[in-house]
Amino acid sequence: MAGEADPWMAAMRRGDFTAAWAISDRVLRKYPVGPGEAALPRHEQRLWDGRALDGKRVLVHCYHGLGDTLQFVRLLPLLRARCRQLVLWAQPALLGLLDGIAGADRVLPLHDGAPEVERDADVELMELPHILRLGVSEIPPPARFPAVAAWRPRSPARNPLRIGIAWRAGEWNPTRSLPEASLRWLDEVPGIECHSLQYPGRPRPFRAAELACRDLVELARRMRALDAVVSVDSMPAHLAGTLGVPAWILLPEPCDWRWMTVRRDTPWYPRMRLLRQARPGDWARPLAELRAALTAWAGMAGTAPRCPAGMPTAQA
Repeated sequence: MAGEADPWMAAMRRGDFTAAWAISDRVLRKYPVGPGEAALPRHEQRLWDGRALDGKRVLVHCYHGLGDTLQFVRLLPLLRARCRQLVLWAQPALLGLLDGIAGADRVLPLHDGAPEVERDADVELMELPHILRLGVSEIPPPARFPAVAAWRPRSPARNPLRIGIAWRAGEWNPTRSLPEASLRWLDEVPGIECHSLQYPGRPRPFRAAELACRDLVELARRMRALDAVVSVDSMPAHLAGTLGVPAWILLPEPCDWRWMTVRRDTPWYPRMRLLRQARPGDWARPLAELRAALTAWAGMAGTAPRCPAGMPTAQA
C-alpha cells in the first residue's frame, strides 16, 4: 500500500484529482476497509468502504487537525444533498465555530470512545473529496460560521496595518515552523503592528500584542479585525482563509498536497498567497518575499486599499 501512496501524492500535488481518485479506488479494492483500521492512529484510519451513501444516515468523523476540519467542512452540503442525515463528530475546540454549520443536521463532540449515534455509514471528513469525486475547478467557497458571520468588527485604522503572525506549527512536523530568530526584522518594518496568533504566553521574537485565545470563536472575531495574517501551515492559516482575511502562508519544501506545487494562489482560499521554500529547510526566499510585500504595503498605508496588492477584495 505504501508503494501506491507516492503516485497519489504526486497526482494531488499537480492538481490531477481525477488520477488521484482512480488510485484511491484501486487501493480500496486491493486493501478493503476492515477491522484492522482500528489499530491505526485515528488520522490514518479509513472509514469509508467505497459504497454509495445516497439515502443513508452518515456520521462524518473529524480525525485530523483543527485546520483540516476548518478546510473541509465546506464539503458537508455536497454530501448532505445525497444522504438522508448527516451528523458531524468534531473536535470540542471547534464546536462554537461549527454550531449551525451548513450541511450538518447535528454537531457532536469527538471523544476517545465510540460514537453513540445511529447511522448506516461512517466516513472521515478528509475522505469527502474522494467520495464526492471533487475536481479542482469544483472546490466550493470556504464554509461560513454563523457565530462569526453576523459579527462586524470596527474598521481598524489603515496606519499602522494590523498583522497577525503565526510562526510555529504543531510539534509533530517541525519543518513547517519558522526559526524564531528569522522574524526579528518585523520590528524594523515601519507602519505595521504585529499581533501574535500563537497560544497566549508563548515567547515572541519580535514586538507583538497578544491576540490568540483558547476560545476559537473569539479568536475568529479578533482575526476579522486584522488587515492581514502571516502564518505557517497550521490552524491559523486555515482560519484566516475561511474567514476571508488576506493571508500570506509560508510553506516548506516539500509541502502538503493541498497546496499543490509551483502556484502562488490556491483554489481553497481566494484571498491567500503562498510563499514557498526553494529548497528544504531554506526560508530565505519566502521571508524575503514577505518582507518586501509588507514593506511595500505599509508604505502605501493611507492611500492604498486595505487588501494587499495581488489579492482579491473581500468575499461576498
